[in-house]
Amino acid sequence: MSSSAALILFALALIICIVFDISILFALVFGYGVFFLYGRTHGHSAKSLLRLSWDGIKTVKNILLTFIFIGMLTAVWRACGTIAFIVYRCAPLIAPSTVLLLTFLLCALVSVLTGTAFGTAATAGVICMTIASAMGISPMLAGGAILAGVYFGDRCSPMSTCALLVSELTKTDIYKNIRAMVKTAFIPFLVSCVIYFFLGRTAAGEGAADGVWELFARHFDLGWYVAIPAALVLILSAFRVRVRVAMGVSVAVGCVLCLAAQGMDAATLCKTLVFGYTASDAQLGVMMNGGGLVSMLRVASIVSLSSSYSGIFRGTGLLDALIDVLRRFAARTSPLFVTFVVSLAASCAACNQTLSIILTHQLCAQLYERGEDEAINLADTVVVIAPLIPWSIAGATPLATVGAPTAGIAAAFYLFLIPLWRLLEDGARRILKK
Repeated sequence: MSSSAALILFALALIICIVFDISILFALVFGYGVFFLYGRTHGHSAKSLLRLSWDGIKTVKNILLTFIFIGMLTAVWRACGTIAFIVYRCAPLIAPSTVLLLTFLLCALVSVLTGTAFGTAATAGVICMTIASAMGISPMLAGGAILAGVYFGDRCSPMSTCALLVSELTKTDIYKNIRAMVKTAFIPFLVSCVIYFFLGRTAAGEGAADGVWELFARHFDLGWYVAIPAALVLILSAFRVRVRVAMGVSVAVGCVLCLAAQGMDAATLCKTLVFGYTASDAQLGVMMNGGGLVSMLRVASIVSLSSSYSGIFRGTGLLDALIDVLRRFAARTSPLFVTFVVSLAASCAACNQTLSIILTHQLCAQLYERGEDEAINLADTVVVIAPLIPWSIAGATPLATVGAPTAGIAAAFYLFLIPLWRLLEDGARRILKK
């Protein structure tokens, strides 16, 4: 079996799953079988291929561990009243016309502090979506603003595993990378704010009925202390405490509040941590149900399977022929343009951000003389393109966490504008040199 045949078969499996609305897991399992077979036909033993697969999975072990905390956090914040408190206190102060802009800015701020897109979506994102839904804002638009905001910090926070991965792959200093990221994202960020401001003025609903906020007051103890779990995440993150530690402390305090403030018994709390929060009132449940460890199982399976590919690709040399083609292509265009094209293809195939970054680096590293140039180009292409692929967990997970439709990707303007702005700059620079 040739490398081209293996990649084509995997692409066909992905297309079939998308067209017939089949879980992407089936395509990933099929793809693993195809790449495993490729390795066997090229002289690799089954034992060595399994070892290579495990090496690939180990590259994302921190993400898999984070999923555990995200699952529990999303459930506990709902159950202990943290989300209800923030919504109840903040929503009356927010005008419907500014919800989209404030959603984008709030999620951007929290993602910088926490360094995680998924964690931000599970906390600030859920809060913003609850407010937006109650105010009659389109879930698609609100979901887009949340998706754009949560990846603001995921791209350029010193606590982001994504930013750390880029710096490690390119052997560069993360803080120098971040300074470069801020410069290239300045114009896209300003334009995004303007778009959300004017879009919010035209798409605003009539505001939330008072009964919605009263619903929270009837079902939760909304004393100031129920906001402690959220405050802890922000405070600990500001002091650069590791994200998982901050989330763990928040979960622990949230569990105490569930028992002490909300009157939940221990058995129900354990069930909530595993299966998610379920409100006793159907109307409340529409806004608050969800979370739990089980909600993360599908995402964890997708990450594990797709990440096993990177080890096989590296160990079998499946991508070597492509690297030569890309080098010649870059000579006629530019390293940035080639990185953009590769990142788009890698994001479509990998179905998650981590593997997309690894694949793009593996294919494009030889196009750069300086690691700093590759680092900023990775940050401005694959890091923000991966969440824009509908079947990738990079975008699907935050949207599913907040209850937004997949169409919300179309409203994540910040993620579109960064690569477009860089390509425009790159094209103008090449024209001026001629």
